[in-house]
Amino acid sequence: MLAMARVMVGDAKLLLIDEPSEGLAPMIVEDIYGVISEMKKSRRSILLVEQNVALALKVCDRFVAIERGQIVLQGDPANEKDCQDLFKVIAV
Repeated sequence: MLAMARVMVGDAKLLLIDEPSEGLAPMIVEDIYGVISEMKKSRRSILLVEQNVALALKVCDRFVAIERGQIVLQGDPANEKDCQDLFKVIAV
C-alpha cells in the first residue's frame, strides 16, 4: 500500500505493476484495485501483469495473454467473445 501511495503522489505517466494481488488478503486486494482504478481515471498508462484474470479484466482497456514468451491472444475486455476466448486459453 505504501508503494501505491508513493505512485499516486508522484507524476509518473507510465506505471508497471507486477502481480499486485499476489499473497494478499482479499480485502487488501480490493483496496489495491480501487487505487489502480483511480490511477486509470487520472489518465496514467498502466501495464499490469496479473494472474487473477477476472480481476484484471475489470480495470483494463486491452489484454494480452502470453504463454512461454509468445502472445497467444489479444483482446478487448468489453468484447464478450474476446473474454470467452481468453478464459478458454487460460483453462488449458
